[in-house]
Amino acid sequence: MPEIKGTVLLDTLAAVKARAGESELARIVKALSDEARPIFEGAIYSSSWYSLDAFVEFLEVDIRETANGDREALSKRSEKVIEAQLSGIYKIFVKVGTPGFVITRISAVHATYFKGVQIIPEIEERQAIIKYVGFKKQHQILEYTISGFFRKALEMCGAKQVSLHFSVPMAEGKEYSELTISWG
Repeated sequence: MPEIKGTVLLDTLAAVKARAGESELARIVKALSDEARPIFEGAIYSSSWYSLDAFVEFLEVDIRETANGDREALSKRSEKVIEAQLSGIYKIFVKVGTPGFVITRISAVHATYFKGVQIIPEIEERQAIIKYVGFKKQHQILEYTISGFFRKALEMCGAKQVSLHFSVPMAEGKEYSELTISWG
């Protein structure tokens, strides 16, 4: 079963607190299943691994409770997270990098956040296809976070006319999903 690094959970919890406050975070955690809730009520360590299914459930509850189920809000929230991350020490990667370089770097970084998921980028002149092997049908909400990360990073590096879509969606339940990105 795929797992996610604790640092992602910590960043997500911090973003919810900053956006909506401690009481909203508590409301989201309370709405989680008996399996997922203990993870978010206990100590979370940045270098430890946690259930990806529990994290996905957290995202689903967050979007249901704070965005009326509008998953696109998750893309916008992810864009804010990557913008903050890339305005710090990692700014150099997007300022001097080509879109292909940025896609390669983000794919490599994403690979360190997931255990049990293989990320395979194939980059051409003005297009990239990123294959994700290991995500399951129930992880489909991650398409919004992944798309938001790539969209904002590419915009920050100067890419124009960025288009992203999952040409093989996680919802299809295939052995892999595939994100297709193009830019002008």
